[in-house]
Amino acid sequence: MKQIVLIAFLFWGFGTNAQILNAEALRKVTDTTGWSGTMSARFALKRNVNDFIVIGSDFHLQYKKENHLWLLKNDFNLVKIEGNRFENSGITHLRHNYRFKPRIAWEAFVQGQYNKVNLIGFRALAGTGPRFKITKSEKYKFYLGTLVMFEYEEVTDGITPIQRDFRGSSYLSFSLYPTEHTTLVSTTYYQPNFSAFGDYRISNQSSLMVGLFSNFSLKTTYSFIFDTSPAVGIPKSQYDFQTGFAYSFE
Repeated sequence: MKQIVLIAFLFWGFGTNAQILNAEALRKVTDTTGWSGTMSARFALKRNVNDFIVIGSDFHLQYKKENHLWLLKNDFNLVKIEGNRFENSGITHLRHNYRFKPRIAWEAFVQGQYNKVNLIGFRALAGTGPRFKITKSEKYKFYLGTLVMFEYEEVTDGITPIQRDFRGSSYLSFSLYPTEHTTLVSTTYYQPNFSAFGDYRISNQSSLMVGLFSNFSLKTTYSFIFDTSPAVGIPKSQYDFQTGFAYSFE
């Protein structure tokens, strides 16, 4: 336990380059009550406005007891732009899941992030809503969630004012386990602004994790984001491809 707390402290405040975090990727499948988690390092090539080389790490910690599940996620990316400029991004996400029916749960989360590449000086989210398990099988799982969240956003383009909006966050997710050591997780989000439905985000993130030996795995992730109202000078659509190694513990 002391080692887990120390590792969490060391990784606190680090974050990912994605604008919409895939909460499904946080859930470590385990029947064990108590602490578990993963740590990973990655290397990525990316293109939106410029060409990027991304080096990053992330830390995921979860605690499970009876019908309660707590999730903490901290990611960090160091980005090299066009061969010479360095920028970074970060995200911290805390989520609580309470399952009050075998296939129905209630979730609540808070999140803070920044992303210099996408001119997000600071974005804070807080939301809650139900989550439904559509399938009964443990070999493949489909989930549907629909949440309401408040978003506070400061953009550093020098034009866009501070945003304070209520958004929806609906998602469809599936997890497949084709072999004992292979996991595929894919999630699609739709996040409209309730005060202006023409302002919305759509994203998909798909991750493939293949066990190598002991608790080590190879992890590959592809992300796509479409935002109708990004910061000035940022494209509406972006993609991200990352690969690296992950270590799981419990």
